[in-house]
Amino acid sequence: MLHDVSSAAISRRSLLGLAGLGAGAALLSACSGPSTTSAAGSASAGATGGPSFDGVTPAKTISFWSNHPGSSQAITQSIIKKFKAQSGITVNLVTAGSTYEDVAQKFQSAQAGGQLPDLVVLSDVWWFRYYMQDSIIPLGNVIKAAGLELSDYRDGLVADYQYKGEQWAVPWARSTPLFYYNKNHFKAAGLPDRSPTSWEEFATWAPKLMAVKATTKAKYAYEIPALAGYAGWTLQNTLWGYGGGWSKRNSFDITCDSPATVKALNYFADAVNTSKWAGVASTAAIDDLAAGACSATIESTGSLVGVQKSIGSRFQVGVGFLPGGPVSTKPVCPTGGAGVGIPKGIDKANQLAAAKFIAFLTNPENTVDFSSATGYMPVRKSADTSSLLEKNALIGTAIKQLDVTRAQDWARVFMPGADQEIAKAVAGILTQKADTTATMKSLRSTLEGIYTSQVKPHLN
Repeated sequence: MLHDVSSAAISRRSLLGLAGLGAGAALLSACSGPSTTSAAGSASAGATGGPSFDGVTPAKTISFWSNHPGSSQAITQSIIKKFKAQSGITVNLVTAGSTYEDVAQKFQSAQAGGQLPDLVVLSDVWWFRYYMQDSIIPLGNVIKAAGLELSDYRDGLVADYQYKGEQWAVPWARSTPLFYYNKNHFKAAGLPDRSPTSWEEFATWAPKLMAVKATTKAKYAYEIPALAGYAGWTLQNTLWGYGGGWSKRNSFDITCDSPATVKALNYFADAVNTSKWAGVASTAAIDDLAAGACSATIESTGSLVGVQKSIGSRFQVGVGFLPGGPVSTKPVCPTGGAGVGIPKGIDKANQLAAAKFIAFLTNPENTVDFSSATGYMPVRKSADTSSLLEKNALIGTAIKQLDVTRAQDWARVFMPGADQEIAKAVAGILTQKADTTATMKSLRSTLEGIYTSQVKPHLN
């Protein structure tokens, strides 16, 4: 499925295991460090560790903390209702915040005192720090007791949560970015009904879109997604297409100031500040696309159903693979999203009930229903997606793009606070016209400082 994601995830998490760190440390530097070796088990082999559940009877009531990714509260409640009818177990769905970060902060606060959940949503960039803090359990024995078979999950997605042969979370609301565009605007501009194959191609399309903005009422041909928090995620696509990145691929060498990365960032700096066919979203670019204020943007697959509902019949929205660049046309799409895990400091009866709910929540039927309601990816191999694709053909594009995804840059995923630093640096370039080379050199220095102060002391 994910061509090179599994091996990348294995090596990066093996590297992380050398650190023995607490809160979200990543082993990134501008020079050499410890070698990486595979420590994760295969998705098909399963995991067998964790506490024993022999003789344990599942609890009758459990709590599930979530931020309802992709506006998923209603569909999750529907699945909970079916689970109660089948198992007799009540699941109390708790809104633990509006973002993954909100849930993470609430969960970390609960470790110091307070009521822990029995099941918690874990984003792809948060679960490992919980492993480091010893606050979640390895799922091998509990999922076996719950009758859950790991081999039926998409290999790349389930392997994202493996370390030292154990499974620490199960994929649930998994996504990739998609290229979204207004088909009416593209038609008015005489453009093909597809996403561009490269950012260079889109640069030739943008003037045509701007030339018809009196008709379309769009302010920009393209809108860059809001920078705060997620610039490091969405911009990886362009950086990779140009042969750059926040850090070297499958390595801990920081490359945010490399010529290729600078060139990629200058593509958008020129588009925003010189050619002026691109803008920077202040909140959600997908909302501006739905309002007709821009002709194209990049957003999570988890926004697909929501944006379709928002647009209604006002215009047709199209989706496609992310554009490539002059160096790489694929794989240039990062994965994202979240899984679910079980806290350590709760009763075994609650842990077993939580595992039984995980099995039901992500079973082949429910993963299709969840995908249909949100746009997130079906996580099971045996899921019958025919009805899903018949109902919403655009989801098929998102599923196909899973085959050309790539593991995220370590500088974005594992450096504590790096996302915020990347966002500030990019904002300086795009909204304040700061020099790209100088800004990226400063960012590299900042990331090296984080490495030196928060990571390097723990390497041994």
